[in-house]
Amino acid sequence: MMDRKKFLKNGVAGIGSIIAIPTLITSCNKDDDAAGGTVDTGTCVVSPVETAGPFPIKTPTDLVKENIIGDRTGIPLKITIQVQNVNSNCGPLVGAFVDIWQCDAKGNYSEYSGQLDGDFTSQKFLRGRQTTDANGNASFISIYPGWYPGRAPHLHLEILKSSGESLLITQVAFPENISKAVYATTNYKGDFDTSNTQDGIFSGDINRSIANSVTGNTTDGYILTETIKVSG
Repeated sequence: MMDRKKFLKNGVAGIGSIIAIPTLITSCNKDDDAAGGTVDTGTCVVSPVETAGPFPIKTPTDLVKENIIGDRTGIPLKITIQVQNVNSNCGPLVGAFVDIWQCDAKGNYSEYSGQLDGDFTSQKFLRGRQTTDANGNASFISIYPGWYPGRAPHLHLEILKSSGESLLITQVAFPENISKAVYATTNYKGDFDTSNTQDGIFSGDINRSIANSVTGNTTDGYILTETIKVSG
């Protein structure tokens, strides 16, 4: 079982001792208000489908790892995704692949050229794959993502069957008050230019796209949990 206080105390320095956190989400509901939109209180229905964007993972099978930080710097972020199967009353989907990718603190993606700070084609930071456990959970150790012009802060996710069949591509938004606090710290570039409700990708779905929970602080790091519901 992951010791939440230990993670928040040690931040990235404690990565070696961190294992997957226990099931924190046991229903299909979101009932907390997150700055930037009223959080979804919906039922057992498939999560919003969103674009993979221009920078998806090129070789996910080569990126099976929990620690996806690479050489990037930023506020520590522990991510746990619980995958639920709407065909089984939103019970956990075991043995599914969870692929994740995000930008770094400055808004750059690895594996691609033409980024804000240059060519990162040969690098593999902030991308990874994990397999869901008996609780439907897959966890990653990362940093809080930065932002780039025209987009609200976000994570990209793809859920796949063990056979490789894609079940869902989606994105996860962040509470704006937390993003503002993070972006005022070293390594980040100041406040985002696009709010959750202004983001064209999240348009119409922001209430269901904000993470279930983001807790912590800028000194010790944050823990994000999110439920993704698929038709498995």
